[in-house]
This record gives sequence, C-alpha cells and structure tokens, in this order.
Amino acid sequence: MAEVGLLSFARVAVEVARAVLPPYRTRFSKHQFTQPQLLAVLCLLRYEDWTFREAEVRLSEHRELRRVLGLASVPDYTTLYRFLKRLGDAPIHHALGATVRRLRGPQRTGRKRARVAVDATGLAPGAVRTFFVRRMHPHGQKLLPWRHWLKWVVVDLDRPIVLSQLARRGPWNDGANLPAVVPAAAQDTRIGLVLADAEFDSERNHTYIRRELRAQRVIPAQRGKKTWRVHGVRAEMRRAFPQRLYRRRALVESVFSAVQRKLSARAPGRTLPLQVRQALLLGLAFNLYRL
Repeated sequence: MAEVGLLSFARVAVEVARAVLPPYRTRFSKHQFTQPQLLAVLCLLRYEDWTFREAEVRLSEHRELRRVLGLASVPDYTTLYRFLKRLGDAPIHHALGATVRRLRGPQRTGRKRARVAVDATGLAPGAVRTFFVRRMHPHGQKLLPWRHWLKWVVVDLDRPIVLSQLARRGPWNDGANLPAVVPAAAQDTRIGLVLADAEFDSERNHTYIRRELRAQRVIPAQRGKKTWRVHGVRAEMRRAFPQRLYRRRALVESVFSAVQRKLSARAPGRTLPLQVRQALLLGLAFNLYRL
C-alpha cells in the first residue's frame, strides 16, 4: 500500500468531517475551532498514532498542516480530549459511511454485489507495549492486568475497506454481534456474499443472512462432541462446504495487518467510552488512508 502524506490525509479528513458534522455544537460555542476541524485532527492523531500532547506539538510546528485544516491557532491538548469525550459514536459511524460511499462510488442497478468478511481483532487498551509484558513473564513477575479488546469490523474483500465496525470489551460471544454489524454495512453496500469463521456459526446467523440480506453465506460449522447433531442450514453447509470460496476470508487478516502496521494496534484511554471511540476512529482513519 502506498504511503499517504499528512497534507493529503488532512485534506480528505476535513472534507469528510464537514459532510457529517455541523460547524458548531451549539450557538453558545466559542467559535474558535469547528467540529470538522477537531474531528480531522483526531483522525490525524490515529493515523500517526500520536497522543493528545503530541498532536498539539506537531500542529504548532507544521504551518502547512494548519493551513489545510483551516486552523488560525493550535488547539490545546485538553480541547482535543474534551471533544473526543463528548463526540459520541454516531458521528464516527456517519463519517465511516461517508468514506465507504466515496470509495465505492454510486451504486448502479445490476452492479456486482460485494463480497464481505466478518471478523475481529484485538487492540491493546493502553500505551504499554507488549514487549514489556512478555519480558516480565520469564522472571516470575506478575503480569499486567490486561483488559482484552475486540474491534469488530465488516471488510469489503474486493476493495479492502472497513464497511462497518463495533468496538467493545472482550471476551464476548462472537456470533451475537454479526446481526449488529452486517446491517450497518448493507446500508451503503449491496452485499452478495458473507464470509465468517466458525466463531459466528449459528442457525440464527445463517437464517438472518439468507432471509434478511438475501445473500450467500459461507460459515463453517463449529466443531464439538461426536454426539452433537447439526440440523437445518448448518447441516447443509457441513455436507457441501465451499472450501475454495471460503479461502478468500483470509484476506480480512491482511486488512488487520495493514491497520496495525500502518496506523496503530492500540485503543488508548482511561475510560471505556474513550477506548471505544479510539478504536472506532482507527477504522475511520484507515478508510481515509484508502481515500
């Protein structure tokens, strides 16, 4: 994947943010910074894996970046933190949908339906690197109390982009989240094939994809005891499993690798809502990177 400069990324981020956010939250705002400007700065923060203080320093040093963002002055790091705290998840989802519509272009009748994959990847909830966590174990020291995170995504395999996402603390029932993320992806993309691993195997998920989305699904049946008997749609899938078609599901792991290599593998924050928004901003930053 080609590298994208800060100015190009910031220019696209501002355009997308202006399409989904009003300039000011209320008429009593200070009118010093607009909401699209602050959202674009937060996307830059995730794109470069900056902290709030680092974002303030980088903006103060980069005149061209401030010009592209339309900033007359540099926002304080506390301004960015408070904006993220009150932003909410809905504007991020709207911005993600705007990037999907830009990347896929206008939907034409008879156009080939998208092939998507549903999967999850773990994100570190703090700034401590995993190297130091592994280093403590051989010496008999107590491991750090990690809280496992899962970033749920639906990825378009034909053009690797994030179609929808859901971030929450793990461990969690994987299959229960498929009816939540797939419909959000279907709002902007006509889905023809859903690929998922055995974690999402359930009669409910098979039936939902077939009846509600009218799409083909490839989900291998979970392995269990020899006494288990699989019925209905899951039994049909086990008898004639399309192994060749299922191989494309591995492409979602390439997207996860690209996100963690190019952007970040962390969702830092002191509270649960902030960590959720940091994870959602990571998916939005990846789509902006693809633009």
